Amino acid sequence: MSVLVGKKAPSFTSSAVVNGEIVNEFSLDQYIGEKYVVFFFYPKDFTFVCPTELHAFQDALAEFEKRNVAVVGCSTDTEMSHWGWLQVPRNNGGIAGVTYPLVADTNKTISANYDVLVGNYVLDEDDELDVEGELIAYRGLFLIDKDGVVQHQLVNNLPLGRSIKEALRMVDALQHFEENGEVCPMDWELGSEGMQATHESTAAYLAK
Repeated sequence: MSVLVGKKAPSFTSSAVVNGEIVNEFSLDQYIGEKYVVFFFYPKDFTFVCPTELHAFQDALAEFEKRNVAVVGCSTDTEMSHWGWLQVPRNNGGIAGVTYPLVADTNKTISANYDVLVGNYVLDEDDELDVEGELIAYRGLFLIDKDGVVQHQLVNNLPLGRSIKEALRMVDALQHFEENGEVCPMDWELGSEGMQATHESTAAYLAK
């Protein structure tokens, strides 16, 4: 698994569904210099853990927007599959009401470049293309700063849902560091005390 933290987020242009409308050329590059991005992958449309996560991001969207963060989802389904799932009501297992962009990684290159693709393309002994495993994405999440650099990444296996509270906490920690120059200790939360990156500050923090 590649570590993308500290590196430029891989760029792409792909189809997406944005607030219920299909957009043919969507890219995270539009946010560079303007917004932070929480870019998350989920395995499949019309599944089980995935709608709980997509709705959780929607329910917390105002909190992300208050922090100048764009939320963007992505799976290896087509844009038409995303659109179709958006027509299904929440109380029937669908994601109706989700307004943030859902990217279609139909050719699997985005998932591969972020190194969250479960399966692999391989050549067999006859040099014919074969597939190992199901070509879907792990539950990857990437916090990207306004310069387009990945500052945090998390990758869960397929059965394990993520935490909106933790995603927001990491945004708060990054912005606290950028604004105050203080590092954020274990379990730091917004409003808590940070530390200077010095032995003296660490000693004083631990002594409390």
